[in-house]
Amino acid sequence: MNLTCRHLPGATLIAVAGEIDTTTSTHLEDYIDQQRERLDQHLIIDMSELSFLDSSGLAVLLAAAALARAHGVGVHLAGLRPMPARLLEITGARRAVTVYDHVEQAIAAVEALNLVNPSERA
Repeated sequence: MNLTCRHLPGATLIAVAGEIDTTTSTHLEDYIDQQRERLDQHLIIDMSELSFLDSSGLAVLLAAAALARAHGVGVHLAGLRPMPARLLEITGARRAVTVYDHVEQAIAAVEALNLVNPSERA
Protein backbone atom coordinates (compact mmCIF):
# COMPACT_ATOMS: atom_id res chain seq x y z
CA MET A 1 0.00 0.00 0.00
CA ASN A 2 1.24 3.47 -0.88
CA LEU A 3 -0.16 6.62 0.75
CA THR A 4 0.33 10.25 -0.18
CA CYS A 5 -1.19 13.39 1.28
CA ARG A 6 -2.03 16.90 0.14
CA HIS A 7 -3.47 19.61 2.35
CA LEU A 8 -6.18 21.75 0.78
CA PRO A 9 -8.17 24.64 2.23
CA GLY A 10 -10.65 22.96 4.58
CA ALA A 11 -9.65 19.41 3.65
CA THR A 12 -7.01 16.73 3.76
CA LEU A 13 -6.62 14.70 0.56
CA ILE A 14 -5.13 11.23 0.95
CA ALA A 15 -4.42 9.06 -2.08
CA VAL A 16 -4.34 5.31 -1.48
CA ALA A 17 -2.74 2.87 -3.92
CA GLY A 18 -2.49 -0.90 -3.65
CA GLU A 19 -4.44 -3.01 -1.20
CA ILE A 20 -5.96 -2.38 2.22
CA ASP A 21 -6.27 -5.55 4.27
CA THR A 22 -5.61 -6.75 7.79
CA THR A 23 -1.86 -6.26 7.36
CA THR A 24 -2.13 -2.64 6.13
CA SER A 25 -5.32 -1.21 7.64
CA THR A 26 -3.64 -0.05 10.86
CA HIS A 27 -1.04 1.79 8.76
CA LEU A 28 -3.87 3.58 6.93
CA GLU A 29 -5.53 4.47 10.23
CA ASP A 30 -2.27 5.86 11.66
CA TYR A 31 -1.58 7.78 8.45
CA ILE A 32 -5.02 9.42 8.48
CA ASP A 33 -4.55 10.40 12.14
CA GLN A 34 -1.10 11.86 11.50
CA GLN A 35 -1.97 13.77 8.34
CA ARG A 36 -5.21 15.45 9.40
CA GLU A 37 -4.35 18.92 10.54
CA ARG A 38 -7.76 19.52 12.10
CA LEU A 39 -10.70 17.29 12.89
CA ASP A 40 -13.14 19.90 11.58
CA GLN A 41 -11.74 19.60 8.05
CA HIS A 42 -13.16 17.29 5.42
CA LEU A 43 -11.26 14.15 4.51
CA ILE A 44 -11.02 13.25 0.82
CA ILE A 45 -9.67 9.81 -0.04
CA ASP A 46 -8.61 9.18 -3.62
CA MET A 47 -9.18 5.46 -4.13
CA SER A 48 -8.59 5.38 -7.89
CA GLU A 49 -5.45 3.26 -7.43
CA LEU A 50 -6.88 1.03 -4.67
CA SER A 51 -7.33 -2.50 -6.01
CA PHE A 52 -8.51 -4.30 -2.85
CA LEU A 53 -10.36 -3.35 0.33
CA ASP A 54 -11.32 -5.82 3.06
CA SER A 55 -13.46 -5.43 6.16
CA SER A 56 -10.58 -4.14 8.29
CA GLY A 57 -9.96 -1.33 5.80
CA LEU A 58 -13.66 -0.64 5.64
CA ALA A 59 -13.71 -0.33 9.44
CA VAL A 60 -10.97 2.33 9.25
CA LEU A 61 -12.98 4.31 6.69
CA LEU A 62 -16.16 4.05 8.79
CA ALA A 63 -14.33 5.17 11.94
CA ALA A 64 -12.93 8.17 10.04
CA ALA A 65 -16.44 8.96 8.78
CA ALA A 66 -17.90 8.80 12.30
CA LEU A 67 -15.18 11.10 13.65
CA ALA A 68 -15.67 13.53 10.78
CA ARG A 69 -19.43 13.57 11.28
CA ALA A 70 -18.94 14.29 14.99
CA HIS A 71 -16.97 17.41 13.98
CA GLY A 72 -19.48 18.59 11.38
CA VAL A 73 -17.60 17.46 8.27
CA GLY A 74 -17.48 14.39 6.07
CA VAL A 75 -15.41 11.71 4.41
CA HIS A 76 -15.44 11.85 0.62
CA LEU A 77 -14.29 8.86 -1.42
CA ALA A 78 -13.26 9.34 -5.04
CA GLY A 79 -12.46 7.04 -7.94
CA LEU A 80 -13.74 3.79 -6.48
CA ARG A 81 -12.82 0.70 -8.46
CA PRO A 82 -15.43 -2.08 -8.79
CA MET A 83 -14.28 -4.31 -5.91
CA PRO A 84 -14.08 -1.62 -3.20
CA ALA A 85 -17.30 -0.04 -4.55
CA ARG A 86 -19.09 -3.39 -4.27
CA LEU A 87 -17.94 -3.84 -0.66
CA LEU A 88 -19.31 -0.41 0.28
CA GLU A 89 -22.57 -1.19 -1.50
CA ILE A 90 -23.27 -4.65 -0.04
CA THR A 91 -22.37 -3.61 3.51
CA GLY A 92 -24.41 -0.43 3.43
CA ALA A 93 -21.28 1.55 4.28
CA ARG A 94 -21.83 3.83 1.31
CA ARG A 95 -24.43 5.69 3.39
CA ALA A 96 -21.69 6.85 5.79
CA VAL A 97 -19.55 8.54 3.13
CA THR A 98 -20.00 10.60 0.00
CA VAL A 99 -18.76 8.99 -3.21
CA TYR A 100 -17.53 10.74 -6.35
CA ASP A 101 -16.36 9.38 -9.68
CA HIS A 102 -13.23 11.55 -9.75
CA VAL A 103 -11.09 13.27 -7.12
CA GLU A 104 -11.61 16.62 -8.85
CA GLN A 105 -15.36 16.30 -8.21
CA ALA A 106 -14.75 15.59 -4.53
CA ILE A 107 -12.44 18.61 -4.21
CA ALA A 108 -14.98 20.88 -5.92
CA ALA A 109 -17.78 19.59 -3.67
CA VAL A 110 -15.74 20.20 -0.51
CA GLU A 111 -14.82 23.69 -1.71
CA ALA A 112 -18.52 24.40 -2.26
CA LEU A 113 -19.38 23.05 1.20
CA ASN A 114 -16.75 25.27 2.77
CA LEU A 115 -18.23 28.31 1.00
CA VAL A 116 -21.74 27.45 2.17
CA ASN A 117 -20.65 26.63 5.74
CA PRO A 118 -17.64 28.83 6.46
CA SER A 119 -16.04 28.50 9.85
CA GLU A 120 -13.20 30.04 11.76
CA ARG A 121 -10.55 27.79 10.23
CA ALA A 122 -6.99 28.94 10.66
